[in-house]
Amino acid sequence: MMKIIIIAIDGFSSCGKSTLARQLAKELGYIYIDSGAMYRAVTLSALQNNLIGKDFFDEKQFIKKLPGISIKFELDNNFNPVTILNNKNVEDKIRNIEVSSYVSIISKLPQVREKMVALQRDMGKNKAIVMDGRDIGTVVFPEAEIKIFLTADLEIRAKRRYDELKAKNIKVDFDVIKANIIERDNIDRLRTNSPLKKAPDSIIIDNSNISKQEQLKIALAHAKKIINEG
Repeated sequence: MMKIIIIAIDGFSSCGKSTLARQLAKELGYIYIDSGAMYRAVTLSALQNNLIGKDFFDEKQFIKKLPGISIKFELDNNFNPVTILNNKNVEDKIRNIEVSSYVSIISKLPQVREKMVALQRDMGKNKAIVMDGRDIGTVVFPEAEIKIFLTADLEIRAKRRYDELKAKNIKVDFDVIKANIIERDNIDRLRTNSPLKKAPDSIIIDNSNISKQEQLKIALAHAKKIINEG
C-alpha cells in the first residue's frame, strides 16, 4: 500500500515553486495549493479598498477588515486552480506588479499569517497535497514527509519573472522587477513572524542551470521513494 504524504515546497521569490508544485501534483494525482496566491489575494483586497499604496498603509483598518476576507480555490476547465477572493475570480489580478510590490508587507503581519496558516492546515488535513510558499515546511506543515527548498541566481529569477509578465502582455521594466525581488527577499528573510528559511531536513534544489524537467525528475524521485515505502 502506497503512503499518502504532504509535500512542502519553499524558496525565494520567482524560483519556480509553483511550476514544480503543479508538476508534482499532476504526476502524483495530488492536489496543488498555491499558498502565495492566498497572500496575493489578501494584498489585492487591501489595494481594492485603498488601504495600501505608495507611502501609506492603513494597517488598523486593514486588520479590521481581515476577518471578512474569504479565499478559496476552484478548478478551471483545464483542472488548474483558480483563486477566488470573496466569491470573485482574481487569478489574473493577483499576478500583477502592483500586488507583487505590496505582498511582502501584507504577508509579514502576524494576523494575516495566522489566518492563512489556519486555512492551509485545513486544506491539508487529508494529506495528498503539494503546497508551495515561504514557510510551508517550517511553520504550516513541519511534519511534511518531503520538504523541498528551491533557490536560484537573482538575475535568473528576475529574468524569469520578467518573461512571465511579458508573455501576459503586461508592461514591465527589468530593473523594477529585479528591485522588487530583492526587496521581497529581504522582507521574507528578516520578518519576525514565519521568516523564509530552510527546514533542517529539506532537500535543496538550485535550479539556476537545470531545466524544469530535470528539476521535476529530482523531486519526483524523492517523492516516490517515500510514497512507495508505504
